[in-house]
Amino acid sequence: MFDGIYKNRRVLVSGHTGFKGSWLCKWLNNLGAEVYGYSLLPNTEPNHFDLSNPSVNSCINNIVDFNSVKKFVTKSEPEIIFHLAAQPSVLKSYEEPIETFNTNIIGTTNFLEVARYTPSVKAIIIVTTDKCYKNKEWVYGYRENDELGGHDPYSASKACAELITESFRKSFTNKKNNKLLIASARAGNVLGGGDWTKDRIFKDIAIAISKNKKLFLRNPNSVRPWQHVLEPLSGYLLLGQLLFQNKKEYAKPWNFGPSLSSNITVRELVDIVKNKWKHIEVEYENPKNEETKHLILDSSKAYNKLKWQPVWDIDSTINYTIEWYKNYYEKNIVKTEEQINIFTQDAVKNKIIWT
Repeated sequence: MFDGIYKNRRVLVSGHTGFKGSWLCKWLNNLGAEVYGYSLLPNTEPNHFDLSNPSVNSCINNIVDFNSVKKFVTKSEPEIIFHLAAQPSVLKSYEEPIETFNTNIIGTTNFLEVARYTPSVKAIIIVTTDKCYKNKEWVYGYRENDELGGHDPYSASKACAELITESFRKSFTNKKNNKLLIASARAGNVLGGGDWTKDRIFKDIAIAISKNKKLFLRNPNSVRPWQHVLEPLSGYLLLGQLLFQNKKEYAKPWNFGPSLSSNITVRELVDIVKNKWKHIEVEYENPKNEETKHLILDSSKAYNKLKWQPVWDIDSTINYTIEWYKNYYEKNIVKTEEQINIFTQDAVKNKIIWT
């Protein structure tokens, strides 16, 4: 898979203790990579990193600490870097805007700056978000060349991270003596087991069902591009492969969103879960702060240029997410590795490009 690029390869994941980062580390373990991680400690209990227990050479520190980032990257000599570390919450960004801007802007800058001075690094993928686009409440998907922006501090900080990434790409990677290639990746709203981050919808559903409590949710009519966490991760890994192979034409921004049928409202998602798992009482609350109402991604460029495509539809995504939480809460079983194997097997059956 991925042309065998990751076997015995030194790969660094920032944010490896987070939800997405820990899934990525577990997959990289399966691919035979030597994984290094730089992050803060997990901020929830339970958390997916501890439960899935990936094999990682860890440095626990803040990404805004430039000297610490430099020391760890220099020592570990990674060949590929996936930068996922972030303050990931829209609502928290209203409460802590300075932390959000510092983490998402300065932290990204630190990794880009260190990467360009580390000879071993051939590729760095900066992971941002679908919320980096200026929200116009369009009914059609945002494309990579659409205007960046962001009303809330989180979205604005991620738009800034994209601008910084573009600046580094244009300023420093066209030099004859610099072989570093830089790409950025924008995904949708990820589902999947093990996300206990505050204000995450499936976590709230799972806890309400397991404890037989009422579910409180906001923005029932908001449309989101729902996808399993493994979908964008497959895109990041494909980008890492192509950049490591020095294919310069892929050093640019990419959307890795779901198919159109997966763009459904919060209410529709909850109703599907209730029908598949267990009926619960739901009460919808008025949001305290403004959030995007209609957000979908157009991933046509990735479909056509990378030949990347999703593996699971919305039904499978919800089924496997329910299965993960149900097994955890009812049997104390963690399904991460098994689901990675099922996902890759389904990708092989569907003749997905990276298999």
